[in-house]
Amino acid sequence: MQKIPATVITGFLGAGKTSLIRHLLENANGQRLALIINEFGDLGIDGEILNGCGIEGCEEEDVIELSNGCICCTVADDFVPTITALLDRPEPPDHIVIETSGLALPKPLIKAFAWPEVKACTTVDGVVTVVDAAAVAGGRFADDPAAVAAAQAADPSLDHDNPLEELFTDQIACADLIIVNKADLLNGDFATIETALAEHRRAGVKTVNATHGKLDPALVLGLDAGAEDDIAARPSVHDDEDDHDHDDFDSFTILLGPIDDPDKLEARLTAAVVAHDIFRIKGFLDIPGKARRLVVQGVGTRFQRYFDRDWRDGELRGSELVVIGRSGMDRAAIAAEITG
Repeated sequence: MQKIPATVITGFLGAGKTSLIRHLLENANGQRLALIINEFGDLGIDGEILNGCGIEGCEEEDVIELSNGCICCTVADDFVPTITALLDRPEPPDHIVIETSGLALPKPLIKAFAWPEVKACTTVDGVVTVVDAAAVAGGRFADDPAAVAAAQAADPSLDHDNPLEELFTDQIACADLIIVNKADLLNGDFATIETALAEHRRAGVKTVNATHGKLDPALVLGLDAGAEDDIAARPSVHDDEDDHDHDDFDSFTILLGPIDDPDKLEARLTAAVVAHDIFRIKGFLDIPGKARRLVVQGVGTRFQRYFDRDWRDGELRGSELVVIGRSGMDRAAIAAEITG
């Protein structure tokens, strides 16, 4: 029996993974794609965005959301049963696309494809890592080695581990293809990005630039990497650990009423991001007088808003936002600033 290929799409929070998947759906050309979406946070934003996409052939039963924690930490409980259920369908998918949480390590997930009940029927066609061009060019994932060395010399007791750097390193080192997304936000400054990627990228792995995740699907699907068979060649800073956790990060949901002025709300969101070093804000807004719900996506201080679908009959209209940042962030202060 021919194995069903699976593509793992990883990348940091807000890099553009969902935009890439939406583009793949829009250009599937009759290919049956099943999506497994894993999010960090209380509100299933990405799954809802894809369910509301209105793309022909994208049915709700083909978008499966795993929200019980990081997919790489819940392999036995969530991932394996989900894969086997897809394979047992009367008409199995032609290709499985897995969007990991922006806080997930990809390697433990790849290891799950070596489980006998999964390996017999599927193969990891490729690991695709999406990076935010502007963030990487701005040095968000690259610490200054000289500054770290100087600080360590001044106080050897200090812990200078950067969990964001570790995530970035693991996601790049596991990749079979790296997509530098949001390339339109740069002014040709790709040398800085290349330097940041080259330190961790495996030999032979290609890098392509994209805007809004728009690439020929043939570049993304059909890599034929068989990643589960060369897992040892994909180094991780966590290789010596039995498992990992996400205690460095936290998320919470803010419930809002109807939003009369989205511009004023975005100004408050931007101020909260700056004041509290928030990584990501995303959610849906109820705009009075509008038949459609408004999607809000924020990465740092960059925000995007668009209407995605009509509010359904009987659906309770409301505004909900998920805030993701470092553990210990002041939830009460952030909520107060956002709600005004």
